[in-house]
Amino acid sequence: MARPIVLNLNAVILAVTADQPRVLTVRRDLRHIAGDLALPAGPLDADADRTLELALRRWIRGQTGIEVGYVEQLYTFADRGRDPGEREGGARLVSVAYLALVPEQPLGAGVEAQWQNAYDFVPWEDRRDGQADAGSMRPLLARWVRAGKGAAERRAREERIALCFGQTAAGWDGYQALERYELLYEAGAVEEAWRDRGAKAPPDTGRLAGTCMALDHRRILATALARVRGKLKYRPVVFELLPATFTLLELQRLVEALAGIRLHKQNFRRLVEGARLVEGTGTFRASGPGRPAERFRFRRDVLRERQGPGVRLPAVGRGRAR
Repeated sequence: MARPIVLNLNAVILAVTADQPRVLTVRRDLRHIAGDLALPAGPLDADADRTLELALRRWIRGQTGIEVGYVEQLYTFADRGRDPGEREGGARLVSVAYLALVPEQPLGAGVEAQWQNAYDFVPWEDRRDGQADAGSMRPLLARWVRAGKGAAERRAREERIALCFGQTAAGWDGYQALERYELLYEAGAVEEAWRDRGAKAPPDTGRLAGTCMALDHRRILATALARVRGKLKYRPVVFELLPATFTLLELQRLVEALAGIRLHKQNFRRLVEGARLVEGTGTFRASGPGRPAERFRFRRDVLRERQGPGVRLPAVGRGRAR
């Protein structure tokens, strides 16, 4: 008899507040991992929901009171055994994940959800302090390298770490967020790796490698972060997270929060203005003792003028981004 399949829709709902990327999380009893933080999830009503996206919007509205704007399908996660219940004879869990971008907003009364800093779950992705490598996880990764079977495997593991964490001449690649999580999982540097093996994690694992999530939800979050960073290049998605008017500094801080790197102020402004992504409004906002900052708005005509009107980010080498 064929094993039944359960179809779930997961949502990575991202906002940026006070220069921090924020993700909406819930606490759910998910088969033997009660209390773990999870991404919002809901079912497809096969009779009532005409499309998966309409189903997603329906249950997000019902669970959180939030009306999401920009939504796109992210990936389908269906690896065998990703739900512990399956290993005990239960149904196979297939999750179609979506990415949604919204300004952070208060949740409805009685909603069992909360906004949290996304980098609490993937702290190695935030390099705005200039950290150029795996940092405090280095001992865990070194242990994994030493455990390699033979010199060739140990060299391959060292090279993989160097490439993922920007320790080569190629520098840091922000779009490899998923590859970094997969490496850390394989190396046993995140708590989920040990939980999924039914083993106890070393005492330093969770403390060094961020907050654990239910099932493979950190993998889904890393996938969403990589997608957003890729979108920065060719889609003006950042403007979904800004008010109608904003200063160029507010735009820069938002891009930095998502990209996880610092950008040179004047270079960033030249990139944005040269790409004609924004236009001045002729209004100003006082922002301290200096000259008042002009307010800008997204110039929507750019969508008709060329393909790929995104915010081009400079390459980041091994040193501190400025």
